[in-house]
Amino acid sequence: MKNQAVPVDKIYILRGDSTPLTYMLSSRNTRRSPLLHFDGTSNRALRYAINQKTPFEEEQDGNAILEPIVFVDGALIVPKTNPVLQQFLSLHPGYGEVFEEVNNEKDAVVDIEHFNAELDAQIAARDLNVEMLEAVARVLLGVSIEKMSTAELKRDVFVYAKSYPTDFLSMLNDPMLKLQNTCAKFFEYNLIVMKNKERDIYFNLPQNKKKLLTVPYGEDKNYILASYLQTDEGIEVLKLLENNIK
Repeated sequence: MKNQAVPVDKIYILRGDSTPLTYMLSSRNTRRSPLLHFDGTSNRALRYAINQKTPFEEEQDGNAILEPIVFVDGALIVPKTNPVLQQFLSLHPGYGEVFEEVNNEKDAVVDIEHFNAELDAQIAARDLNVEMLEAVARVLLGVSIEKMSTAELKRDVFVYAKSYPTDFLSMLNDPMLKLQNTCAKFFEYNLIVMKNKERDIYFNLPQNKKKLLTVPYGEDKNYILASYLQTDEGIEVLKLLENNIK
């Protein structure tokens, strides 16, 4: 015998940044405003009526008493004694887009995952050696580290790890991190420069002032350069620039 779900009161909230004082949700299927649920075989018309035992119009009798569904201050509380409305809302085409159910357990799971990521990120930040601290600062923070102390580097990396734990951990595991750090060094040492409104990368060597490549709009210059330096042609450019650092 299968366990049946225990009826509970449910709370629904409107999605989006703005919350109107009152919001009336469509509660019946009409030609001008279709309200249908596809059950895998066909589209079935929905209608909420307070004196019916089903949200499907075809299964209701001819004495349906309709009642508006109104969100007040962005929320709607549906008691466990009204399972038909709960079912109706779960089938409503606007569920997940216009409104959603408050799920405290799900929210708690998401919070725990975030807290774990935040803790993992801060531990990883604490254990970084100086070389990795510099790499993270250059690539993630986009700062020049020449005049920064180790304590300043650690502080800024800790703050970033706490604020953006997922991005931080992802970057630490990215094999491109070290190469992007090298690219940031090339810019830092003025071996290459950006021109033409930060769109093009040019060599800035005594014997070479030619254009190297163009950075696509919206892309990170270090990532684009690192990607290029991994190509057969780019490897020679990488060796040339590294030799000028030395």
